[in-house]
Amino acid sequence: MFGIFNDNFPPILDGVALTAQNYAYWLHEKGHEVSVITPYAPDSMDVIAAAPYPIYRYVSVPIPNRPPYRYGLPYIDPDFMYEWRKLRFELVHAHCPFTTANLAYSASQKQHIPLVATFHSKYRQDFEHNVHNKQIVDWMVNHIIRFFDKADEVWIPQAAVEPTLREYGFKGHVEVVENGNDFYTPVQQIEVMRAEMREELGLLPDETMLLFVGQHIWEKNIGFILDSLALIKDRPFQLFMVGTGYAVREIRQKISELGLQDHVTMLGNIHDRERLKKIDAAADLFLFPSLYDNAPLVVREAAAMHTPALMLQESTAAEVIQKDKNGFLTPNDVQAYADRISYLIENPQILQRVGDRASTTIARSWENVIEEVILRYRDIQTGYKLKHGIIIP
Repeated sequence: MFGIFNDNFPPILDGVALTAQNYAYWLHEKGHEVSVITPYAPDSMDVIAAAPYPIYRYVSVPIPNRPPYRYGLPYIDPDFMYEWRKLRFELVHAHCPFTTANLAYSASQKQHIPLVATFHSKYRQDFEHNVHNKQIVDWMVNHIIRFFDKADEVWIPQAAVEPTLREYGFKGHVEVVENGNDFYTPVQQIEVMRAEMREELGLLPDETMLLFVGQHIWEKNIGFILDSLALIKDRPFQLFMVGTGYAVREIRQKISELGLQDHVTMLGNIHDRERLKKIDAAADLFLFPSLYDNAPLVVREAAAMHTPALMLQESTAAEVIQKDKNGFLTPNDVQAYADRISYLIENPQILQRVGDRASTTIARSWENVIEEVILRYRDIQTGYKLKHGIIIP
C-alpha cells in the first residue's frame, strides 16, 4: 500500500491539498492500494465518505491567523493511533515537512520502506508572517531541511524550485516531478461553459473577465493586483476573486480605498470543482503575479480551460510561461502590469490565441503524471532494497 501524507487535505483547498488528493485518487484508479494520512478538518466527513480510498484523520487545532489551516496532534488521538499502528505500507510519500511528515518518516523507519518527500512551498515566507524573529525563522527552516535530508528521494514540481530549496540549505539530489490538473474539457464544451457562466456572473459582452484563484493572503501579491487595476479603472473589466484566507477583510478594505468596488467581486471559497472549471472557462485573463508560489496548480487549471496567465518575469511560478506564446510576463512593476492588462483588454484576439496555446503546452493531466509517478515509485523501491540488502522477489 502507498501512503500519501499531507497536513492539508480537502475540504481545505490549496494546491498541495489538491495534489495529495489527485495522487491518492489516481493511484487508486490505476489499481494500487493507497491510504491518506492527514489532520482532521471541519466538514471533512463528506470527503471521507466520498473517497474510494481510506482517509485517516487525527485530532487538530486551528493555526492562529492562518484560517482554514490546522495543526495536527496525532499522538494524543488514541483512536487514530490504534488504526495507525495497524497500517502497513510499501512506500510513503510526504507532501509537507511538518507533523504528518514525521508520521511518514516514522513509518519508513519502522517498516523499512522508502520515504519520498516533495518540496512544494516557500515555507520561509509562511514562517515570517507569523514569527517576527529571524533567528527563530532560520531555526524553523533548518528544521524542515533536516526532514528532507532524511528522505530517500526529494521531488520538486518544476526545475525553477531548486534554487529555493538550495537557499534553504538542502544539498542532496532532487528530481523534478510535475504537477497535473483535472480540468481537461473538449473545446466545444468550454465554449458552452464560458457563455453560461459569463451570463450568470452578469458580464457585459464588451467586458473583459479577469480572474484570481488562490489563498487570500498578502504573500500572493494581491495588493499588487489591486494597485495595478486602480491605474486602469476606466477600462471595461471585471475581476473575480476565488478563495479565502487571513487577509480577506483587509483586501475588501483596500478594494474600497482604491475605488474598485464596481470592478471587483470576491466569490469566496468554491469547493465545487465543476463550478470552478466553468469560472476558469469564463475568464479572459488569469492574474497571478505571485513571487510566493513554486508551481501553482491554478495556472495549469486555467490553461486547461484556454485562459492564459499574466505573471512576473522574476517569479519561480512563471517557469512554464513562454512570453506571449502560452502566457504573458511583465517586470515586477505595478505600472507595467497595468499597462499589459490594458493592452490585452484592447486585443482580445491575442488573449484567445495565447490561451489556446496554453491549453496544449502547460496543462498535463493528473492521470498522465501518476503513470510516471508509479514508475518512479517502483524504481525507488528497487533501489531501496538493493541499498539495504533486502532480497528482491
